[in-house]
Amino acid sequence: MAAESKTVALAALKMAMSETREEENSLKQHFSSAGIKTVAVDYGGDYFASIKKMVERAIVASKREGVINDTHGDEGAVAGATREALSQIMSKAAGLNVGGKIGIAHRGEHLSVAVFFMVGLLHLDEVAVGLGHRVAPRN
Repeated sequence: MAAESKTVALAALKMAMSETREEENSLKQHFSSAGIKTVAVDYGGDYFASIKKMVERAIVASKREGVINDTHGDEGAVAGATREALSQIMSKAAGLNVGGKIGIAHRGEHLSVAVFFMVGLLHLDEVAVGLGHRVAPRN
């Protein structure tokens, strides 16, 4: 269902764009009441050197917060969606530092990962957003 994909993707984007822990927790409670499990992960560092670490952090946080189950299929869905989101910002981020947040949302068979990063060098920042979606087993 397209509407379900959109709802879960929007939740991931909002989590990635949250500015404070308080806002993040408020969003998490809001989405939980709608049956959407969410988590957000802060990240910063060199884009290329950090891809593996960002994927790992997304998987670990998703398992820790109960967004996914501890299964090969769920881990693969998060890894694939995270890599897809990161690939969408590659042209802006190549060779530069990124800093921001990764948002993950899961309801039913829909799992989305959004990245919302500042990309740049010194004070010359650009904004980059990426979004990946995968089918994941119902949680």
